[in-house]
Amino acid sequence: MTKRLLLSSFAALALVSCQSGPPAEHGDFKPTDLVELVKLDPELKLDIRYAGTNNFMHRQMYPEARAFLQRPAAEALVRAQQSLKAKGYGLLIFDGYRPWSVTKAFWDAATPEQRRIEFVANPKNGSRHNRGCAVDLTLLDLTSGKAVPMPSGYDEFSERAYPDYAGGTAQERANRDLLRREMEAQGFTVYKAEWWHFDYNDWPHFRIQNIPFEAIIAAKATPQSRGP
Repeated sequence: MTKRLLLSSFAALALVSCQSGPPAEHGDFKPTDLVELVKLDPELKLDIRYAGTNNFMHRQMYPEARAFLQRPAAEALVRAQQSLKAKGYGLLIFDGYRPWSVTKAFWDAATPEQRRIEFVANPKNGSRHNRGCAVDLTLLDLTSGKAVPMPSGYDEFSERAYPDYAGGTAQERANRDLLRREMEAQGFTVYKAEWWHFDYNDWPHFRIQNIPFEAIIAAKATPQSRGP
């Protein structure tokens, strides 16, 4: 890499590091309606890793173990849950809507390699999690109440995390592929490097958000004003 390219790369990183808010967006977007997943379907189970320290950051990033999505994405997720229930499975949610400021913290802490392969989203562009249109999840065995085996762990930085990874056991691959089929049937697309990450296909029509969890909860708790 030439000196000029190196300087350009460092300058770009410096600009991202100095960025203090979400990128400006222009166009027609659908109204934001972030709904709490367990309020829509109490049978959904949560393991919100960023509400604790069991995550790649090794520190708490969310104030509470909650998961939100834009309403159409949340309703599609519930349909996937209902379909899986007939097969003896449920969904275990790791993450949903993510405020932009958290994405920024991930980027600042990521290694150059993690940035290169887009293991973390560039805050300059925002994340589909920031739009409330991405969900991280796995399958839950309803009989045992435990997550089923998959080719890799959640947020594992390795080739085993790729949705087309050919290794692992036949059962692990079958579990991964079942999750993918069920999610795709409801309008989601798996991310190229993470079997657990699914984007709702309508994500371009929702804005990047930086709303804290507390503000979402407070807004839902506030009674709507009624006309005369």
